[in-house]
Amino acid sequence: MRGPLGAVIGRYPPSDGNAEMGVGIIRHNRKCRDVVFLVIFIAFWIAMIVNSSFGFNKGNPLRLNYGLDYKGNVCGDRHADPDLRELEFRYWLNPNQVYQTGLKNSQFKLSNARAICLMECPIPSEDSLNWVCDYPEGDVRLSVDDWIDRNYDYFADLTPDLRNTSLQLEGPCYPVIYPSVNVYWSCQFIARASNVSLRHWQQMGGVNIVENIIIDKSIHRSINSRSSVLKRYVADVGKAWAVLIVCGGILPLFLSVIWLLMIRHFVTGMPWITVILFNVLIISVTMLYYLKAGWIGNSAISPIIGEHDPYYHVSARELNHLHAAAVLMTIVMIISILSSIAIVRRILMATSVLKVAAKVIGEVQALIVFPVIPYTVLAIFYMMWFSAALHLFSSGQVLQNDCNTNCCAYDLKSKRVDCDRCCGYSIHYTSHIAAAILFHLFGCYWVTQFFKAWSATVIAGSVASYYWARAETTPQIPFLPVFSSMKRLMRYNLGSVALGSLIVSFVESVRFILEAVRRKLKMANNMPESWIGRVFYYSSRCCLRCIEWTIKSVNRNAYIMIAITGKSFFRASEIATELIISNILRIGKVNVIGDVILFLGKLCVSLSSALFAFLMLDVHKYYSAHNKISSPLFPVLVCWGLGYVVASLFFAVVEMSIDTIILSFCQDSEEHQGTAQYAPPLLIETFSDQNEMQRLTQ
Repeated sequence: MRGPLGAVIGRYPPSDGNAEMGVGIIRHNRKCRDVVFLVIFIAFWIAMIVNSSFGFNKGNPLRLNYGLDYKGNVCGDRHADPDLRELEFRYWLNPNQVYQTGLKNSQFKLSNARAICLMECPIPSEDSLNWVCDYPEGDVRLSVDDWIDRNYDYFADLTPDLRNTSLQLEGPCYPVIYPSVNVYWSCQFIARASNVSLRHWQQMGGVNIVENIIIDKSIHRSINSRSSVLKRYVADVGKAWAVLIVCGGILPLFLSVIWLLMIRHFVTGMPWITVILFNVLIISVTMLYYLKAGWIGNSAISPIIGEHDPYYHVSARELNHLHAAAVLMTIVMIISILSSIAIVRRILMATSVLKVAAKVIGEVQALIVFPVIPYTVLAIFYMMWFSAALHLFSSGQVLQNDCNTNCCAYDLKSKRVDCDRCCGYSIHYTSHIAAAILFHLFGCYWVTQFFKAWSATVIAGSVASYYWARAETTPQIPFLPVFSSMKRLMRYNLGSVALGSLIVSFVESVRFILEAVRRKLKMANNMPESWIGRVFYYSSRCCLRCIEWTIKSVNRNAYIMIAITGKSFFRASEIATELIISNILRIGKVNVIGDVILFLGKLCVSLSSALFAFLMLDVHKYYSAHNKISSPLFPVLVCWGLGYVVASLFFAVVEMSIDTIILSFCQDSEEHQGTAQYAPPLLIETFSDQNEMQRLTQ
């Protein structure tokens, strides 16, 4: 017995005066708990709305893909001046400026080099000299459409003076000397100048154009910067929205319901099916990573968009990240296969536990469809959240750079060579934007944890009603117990759910921050040098993970006791912990092996989402210029995560059914001197069987 605390649940008599029936234990008089944290959660939602509105006002998702021209316009923006809706590729006009940006000690940055937006990257002519001229304005009486039809060339219409400034590489027209290829919507120069074009340029008296491989590397460094790669990853998620809906929403919903139905009607074989399917899926997903990384077959991703010289290759960080992901998945695959082999002997134990959950689902059939409610709410939230995230990541102020280098260029409007305001434009980010993004990410995690906790608590209340009514379908069980449990939670315990989800979110966020700090220290070679320091460093990481796992486990059991007793979060956690400690030999191994099978089931659903995401992304639509994604990595990971969240909502039916029945059984045993009075016969058989008890105590 638990000593001075006594039998907590038994203190509450039935509300209808029938002391023999346990429904009153669930329906005793309750009070609102942890209201302060419910107020905090509501205030947090208001802050999320305000934060998102900032992103919608200041952001432009086009900035995640496309660069800026010399006017500060985003390529592809229909609201720019001029209209750039079809002009998505950024092209640097002056090759000498690009060369200067690649010099080690140069103060000239690529963002200050004169760039315009084109429909395609220009290439040199084989028998003459091609030109690319500035946007038509001033005395140049051409529409943008006519300028495009003339292949961006109106050099022949220029006055002698303007032709002379063009030969000085000051515009408005510039020669096409270097071939270029479209690399992530920027025209990457190939450091092989066209001899024919260069000879025509020299014959016309043009200034010297530098021939050096630096002109190739300068643009390449800009395209492969970490900020550019991060923007492309975020943009990939936005462009693959159809994949997210199908593979991150619809598919896991279907698979989760199928899994629940199979647990209900085919419980004996489900643990074996789950283990085998898990191994097949993780091997398949790993092989797809190898395919996209280029280690198997010819399906490696390429940063080049469209047709190009097959002998010209461009390296990209995205490909390196896929290599790392393939290696990581290989390690995970090996560990997972070995672990699944190790638990084969315990699968029979999991079967006996799942039978109890199947019995509950069969009696309280509304449990199968209940997760659709939190699923729908989260689906709406995620659609709004992803839209706001795209705008937040693309927010910032477009400002002209302050440069002291030579960037003179002819201005068609002022009709002169301008050397004062010829600097380029950049997107300037402030610290409050970073804070807004972090707040947005934390908000997503807290809201997700809240609705998972909300769903788990409703399920626990429904199953507890079933248990404490002697596991019988009698009039004493409330009509539609799921909705009765939901009503109790909404009225009395939303604050407790908000508190529990906040604790998990806070601990997870702290661990994420510490991991980020650790990576920075490792990159800066500031790791502890002494063995004592290293032991402390790695042991602290292990301890933090253990604390995180413990809190999640305690939270889950606390939600059960909240549903049963109506206590506050911390008091419910205390009761649940005491029950588990006093019955650890009875429920420990049974609960663990059941959780392992359920965890593998969630991974099966999420891995299926990742697998189908790979297949959906491997179509021409996502290789074309407009919809091309830089890498399948982020969309697949997002589908993987969304699939796991959806599976968690539905698998909580089985998970919480098992935990609630076991905790109720333990409490029932303590209430009645070691003999449970309300337990269903199947559960009593499971725990009373001597062979099972021997396995539990091994």
